[in-house]
Order: sequence, then C-alpha cells, then structure tokens
Amino acid sequence: MTSWSAQITELIDPAVARSKVTHEVIIGHGALAETGQVVRRAMATVGGASRVLVMADDAGFAAAGAPVVETLQSSGFDVETLVLPSDPLPVASVEEAEPFRARLASDSSMFPVSVGSGVINDLVKWAAKETDRPYVTVATAASMDGYTSAGAPLARDGFKVTIPTRAPIAMVADLEVIAAAPAEMNGWGYGDLAGKVPAGGDWLLADALGVEPIDDLAWPLVQDHLRFWLSGSQGIAASDPDAVARLFVGLTAVGFAMEFHGSSRPASGADHQIAHMWEMEGHTYEGRKVSHGAAVSVGCVAVLALFDWLLDQDLTGLDVDAVLASSSNLSGKHVAARQAIADPSIANKAMVEVAAKHIGQPQQRERLLHIIATWPALRTRLRDHLLRADTMVTMLQRAGAPTHGAHIGVDAGHLMRTMRAAAFIRRRYTIFDFLEDTGLTDAALAAVMPKLTYGNQQAAE
Repeated sequence: MTSWSAQITELIDPAVARSKVTHEVIIGHGALAETGQVVRRAMATVGGASRVLVMADDAGFAAAGAPVVETLQSSGFDVETLVLPSDPLPVASVEEAEPFRARLASDSSMFPVSVGSGVINDLVKWAAKETDRPYVTVATAASMDGYTSAGAPLARDGFKVTIPTRAPIAMVADLEVIAAAPAEMNGWGYGDLAGKVPAGGDWLLADALGVEPIDDLAWPLVQDHLRFWLSGSQGIAASDPDAVARLFVGLTAVGFAMEFHGSSRPASGADHQIAHMWEMEGHTYEGRKVSHGAAVSVGCVAVLALFDWLLDQDLTGLDVDAVLASSSNLSGKHVAARQAIADPSIANKAMVEVAAKHIGQPQQRERLLHIIATWPALRTRLRDHLLRADTMVTMLQRAGAPTHGAHIGVDAGHLMRTMRAAAFIRRRYTIFDFLEDTGLTDAALAAVMPKLTYGNQQAAE
C-alpha cells in the first residue's frame, strides 16, 4: 500500500500541474517556515500587490498566525492582520466575509493570506474572488476538504449554496500544526471525508439514470483512494501524525477533484444536504455552532442507513402505474417543500431547486422502467462501492467523530424533519430523489429511523 508521502508525488503534484489556478502546494513538517517565499512567488503573478493582509480568527491565528507573520516579514513584506473572534465561531456566510472583502477592496496593494481552517478559508476565498485577486491559504487543521477547491459553501441571505470562486494560488500545510489541532477538528475532517462514500453512491445513481455521468478524472481521484485515506481511524482521535497526514492528503485531493469537475459533486451528496439544513438553521449544541464536518458525519451515517435499506429491496418488481399514481406533480412538491422547511425564505429558494430537477410523468415512467431493467447490475455496483452504516459508525467512533444526532443535539424528530427537508434544497440528484422517483421515501424513512433513533438513545446515555 502506498504511503501518504508517496501520494503527494503520485496524486497531489500532478493535480497541481493540472490545476488552472493552484500553482503550488507544500505539505510537510516545518512547512510554515516557507510561507514567506510561497507568498513571494504567488505575488509575482499579481501586478501592484506589495503588502500582505493576513486574515484569520482567534483560533487559527493562535495556531499559526505569529510564525506566518514572522516569515512574511522576514521575506520583506509589510504585514497587516485582520482577526475575527472565534467565540462564537465565525459563520460560513457572505455577510461574515464582508470585513475581509471591504479591507481588500480599500487597498489594491493588499495580497490576501488566509490562516485557519474551513470557515476562514471560505470567507477569504470569497473575499479574494470579489476583489479579483489570488490568495494563499495556510491550513491549520485537517477539518474539511475545501482548502484547494474552487467553490465556497457560504450562506447568502440565509440559504447555503456553493458559490463559484477561485481555488488558492498556493497552499501551505505544516503537518506539525495540523497534528496539533484539537482532535475534534481532525475528527470533523474525517467525517467530511467519510461523506464521500455515500456521495459516491449518489453519483452512481445519477450516472445509472443518465442524470449526471461519472467524471473519469474526478471519480478515480477520490474514490480509488478513499478506503486508504479512511484507514487507521483510531490514529485521528489520537492525533497520530501519520494518520492525520493521510487524512489531510485525502482532503486536499478531494478539493482538486471539485475544481476539475467544476462543482462539488465529487464530494457532496445527500449527506451534505442534511448538514446544510442544520447549518442554515444555525444549529448549536452545548452553546457552540455545530461544525460542518460534524454535521456531515451524522448525515453520512443516516444516508448509508438509507442505502442499506435500499439495497435489500427488489426493485425489479416495482409497480410502475401505482408509483406514478401516487407521485407528486411540481405543485405538490412545492407544497411539500413549504411543509418540510419552516423558514419561508429557505423554502422559497428550495422550490427553485425542486423545479430544476422535476420531471413529468412520461419521463418518470421511462426512468422507472430503466430502474427495473438495470437494478440487479446497479445494486451490485452500489454494494461494491458502499460501506454499511454499522461499519461506518465504528470507523467514525474510532476517529472521534459524531455518528448520531444526539452527538450534536439533534433528536429523532428533528432528524426526521431534516431528512425530509434536505431532499428539496439541492437540484443535485441523490438517494433522496431516487426514493422519491420509486415511491419509496416513506417506507425507507420508516425503516431506518428506529435504527437511527436507537443510536441517538445510546449516544445520549
């Protein structure tokens, strides 16, 4: 089996060479000391920039801010810092990014450098795009997959979307800093990476139905190496440098896969739809905003439970006429979206997504007949790809990641409401849509909720 260090040569370096935006990625022990020279090389591509604006929150700056400023100053830069409070945690929203955008917009000589983990990187990424300049990111935790991606998942007017931006021109990741991050943060990253398992299942469904074909570049970049990245989960909770480095390389590769595909499809499916519902709600637990990775981790288990149930079904016997008779037209789906989503503004935006993927009954009939004809082969393909929910629970627990709603303050009723609502917020085809197309949504949710509720009860004890 290859090592994470070999994967830097085999996967990350070729990805950098292919990237249209990212020119340099440095992952290694002591890499922080190279930040000044990395920024100098990056700044050479920008006419007029001569000063550096380091943007962070308190936590990110405490992890790496001082040495980053020192290496920048040693490289001859005039450095200014703009640091947000980390209590409460910064919100992944356009509104939260505004101070960064405004400061960059006020001075064209400023070159942006992000120091921090997921939310800070996304805020800076958006601010840099809005002010039409490249940026360098300094990673401080293996907490998510967005460092090298070309999109920023931010809420705009309360509705979370992945906003097209630009990937960083360079990334610096000091593995000593990454391994020293709070263990729960790297557990969040493990949960985010674990979500690529059900996200792959969703893409297999979309591919089989001709909705969105598998990308021959992005798919193998993620899925061919996913089991390796997820192995050794116990090392994540223990902050083992080798396990954390393996995780970080995987998260970095996923970011490139999103850039190459032009969307978050290689990384995001129904698990992320569940997470985004909680993020849009501003869900908190024990006085803290629930992190993206923690929410994805719980969503991952819930979606794998749905796949477990689906794979036990014989869809070759579907009654097409009965399914069509009970299916909703677009107006009915809009009513269902309003009923499922309490916030009217979110519901209104969700209805746009619903309309984008709605098909009429003639197309649905064709889709059902195709499912009946191809189900045995599709089921085999899904079984070969997916992990069972129980297996994933064990892996996530070993990594210190949450597995059930009670770990993040979500009870059974809240989880059920979320799973019904999540189906409406993205036009991306996932298992939620497959269950709706086949008339199996209610049966699937009824079957999996006792298991997920049992897990909630265990977690709460």
